[in-house]
Amino acid sequence: MKAAQITGFGAPDVLRVNDVDRPAPGAGEVLVSIEASSVNGLDTIVRAGGLRIMTGRRFPIGVGLDFAGVVAATGAGVHQYQVGDRVWGTVQPLKRHTVGGAAEYVVVPADRIGPAPAGVSSVEAASLVVAGTTALIALRDTLHLTSGERLLVRGAAGGVGTAAVQLAHAMGGHVTALARGRHAEPLRELGADEVFDYGATTADQIGPFDVILDTAGSQLNGYRHRLTREGRMATIALSASSMAAIAASSVHGGRRIRTLSANPDTALLGALAGHVTSGGLRPVIDSVYPLADIASAHQAFERGGVVGKQVVAVSGE
Repeated sequence: MKAAQITGFGAPDVLRVNDVDRPAPGAGEVLVSIEASSVNGLDTIVRAGGLRIMTGRRFPIGVGLDFAGVVAATGAGVHQYQVGDRVWGTVQPLKRHTVGGAAEYVVVPADRIGPAPAGVSSVEAASLVVAGTTALIALRDTLHLTSGERLLVRGAAGGVGTAAVQLAHAMGGHVTALARGRHAEPLRELGADEVFDYGATTADQIGPFDVILDTAGSQLNGYRHRLTREGRMATIALSASSMAAIAASSVHGGRRIRTLSANPDTALLGALAGHVTSGGLRPVIDSVYPLADIASAHQAFERGGVVGKQVVAVSGE
């Protein structure tokens, strides 16, 4: 089978699509025939060597955190899935894999997949797995957004941002999006009540907000001060500056900045599928690349400046 792999830490040109042995599922595992995967921030961080303390330095390393496809085989003890079932899910994050989601087949524990939502293709489903579960965890579990509250989404045009705008709108929040000016109309169509150009807007020009979801990782203290007295803020962008801001917020009273990451299980994927089938969340895709051109998908992700996700089509779907 074909699998995209990291052959050394560095730029996207270290990615290769290699011939590898097709894996077989063990007890409690499922073999998925993958039809699509997407590019996520964790994929590019692993490829660049930012998590080598966890991945180690032995190559090749598999790439691709999420996937959508069909069940090809099940291991002993797996009774909830049958061959041919459409599923979506993730490999285990922060663990070294020689084969990830950007491959023709992958073996994963059965509790890391769920039934894919009806009415969307595998390319569309793959675009939602990590972005959608991250946004759902942030708004529902970390920030506890309630109807009528004012929410700011920083980096609203990215994968997590576009999912957060839609989910927050469905939850009854008043959504302010911060993104490039040219992305205003697409974001309004997704449910944003207001859109500000981040290049022409400073923190003290907008707000106050009950809730802030940050995907940028910069100027966190400035935006933190735009929270109401009982306001909550979370960031998914971890860097030296964002970690310093998180630490400072925990020392200096209320309105703390929290961080989070997605580690989807079957229950979370089921909740996300419910939002898709109800119409509260739809895929937002910038570009689709064949598996053989996964390096270009990584390059496009790192350039930014688009609305939505870069998806890798593994099959001919």
